[in-house]
This record gives sequence, structure tokens and C-alpha cells, in this order.
Amino acid sequence: MSFVQDFKAFAIKGNVVDMAVGIIIGAAFGKVVSSLVGDVIMPPLGLVIGGVDFTSLAVTLKPAAPGEAAVALSYGKFIQNVMDFTIVAFSIFVAVKVVNTLRNKEEKVPTVPPTKQEQLLTEIRDLLRERPAPTKTSSRAKKTETYSETH
Repeated sequence: MSFVQDFKAFAIKGNVVDMAVGIIIGAAFGKVVSSLVGDVIMPPLGLVIGGVDFTSLAVTLKPAAPGEAAVALSYGKFIQNVMDFTIVAFSIFVAVKVVNTLRNKEEKVPTVPPTKQEQLLTEIRDLLRERPAPTKTSSRAKKTETYSETH
């Protein structure tokens, strides 16, 4: 196979397409969560704390000089990213929990109690298992004895 044919066979496989769809949906979900944290959760939280805008929280390590930008430790953005991560992780946890619950419900098939005939057959099978199996040498020996007695 040529390189192009190999790539085509790889790209068309169902798992690759599913993965690509998952990545695209994941990226879109990440944007939604970032907007939720940045635009919905953090502003009221900042008001509760005292009108703080988390994105502007920073510690200036080196002030700006002519021709140079200031060096700052932007811990407010870090707090916002930690909130993003926490919400994404919690959302994924809930989604996996729901999927596992649905799978467990599908796997639990109600069991029908065995009929009386099935119970009897099971008992017979168990009794036959307990009985020692005849050995091949003993049955051959009996055949030899009966043959030698008749001849």
C-alpha cells in the first residue's frame, strides 16, 4: 500500500473519527466552561469578596520600564484557570458517573428462578459429578476375565 492509501485507511477508521468528534466537542465545551467561569461565576464571587476582578489580580515583580513590559505574577488568572479545570473535571466526573449508571442498569437482567425440572436436572448433574468415574483399566480387566472364562 502507498502512503496515501495507508493514511486513508487510518483516517476512515471509526475510532479516529470518534476521537476527532470528541476533541472538537471537548474544545467547544472548554470554551463554554471558560465563559461560565469568567463571565458568570467569577464576577459575583469578586463582588462577594469586595469588588475584586480576579483577572487583574497580580503581583508586580518588576515594574515597567521605558521599552520593557512589566514582569507580573498573575495569580488571578491562575485562580480562574483552576476554577475552569475544577468545573471541567466535575462535569466529566458526572458524565462518566451517568454513563456507568446506565451501563449497570443495562447489565442487570432480571433472573428467572429455575423451574422444578431444571432444579431436578441440576441435582442429578451434581450427584453424577460426585460419583467416582469408572477407570478404563477396571472395565478392560472385567472384559478380559469374562473372555478368558468363556474360552
